Amino acid sequence: MSQELRRFKAEIFQALAHPTRIAIVEALRGGDLSAGHLIEKLELEQSNASQHLAVLRAKQIVTSRKEGNQVFYSLRDPVLIEVLDIMKRYFYSHLSQTMSMLKEIRSEKAAPKK
Repeated sequence: MSQELRRFKAEIFQALAHPTRIAIVEALRGGDLSAGHLIEKLELEQSNASQHLAVLRAKQIVTSRKEGNQVFYSLRDPVLIEVLDIMKRYFYSHLSQTMSMLKEIRSEKAAPKK
């Protein structure tokens, strides 16, 4: 794998390295949303949302278009949703393994000692 590709991946993950930015990307799963609708839906402060949207625009994760006095955002490439869905499966897989280990530990503690 080339160093440029690794750098590209790292930059995308850095851009997504904040829960609010992930929430924005996930909110755009269904299609374009206005900045105002994103702010309302995610219960964000306007200035905070603007900062996060700027990061996502700079890394070309979202695109924006202006209609009158509103700015609409959309995902540049919806394949990013697949990446987030894979991360969710990864999370649940690890959570499941951790829960299994906890059950095993509890059953060992509860078992009478001989």
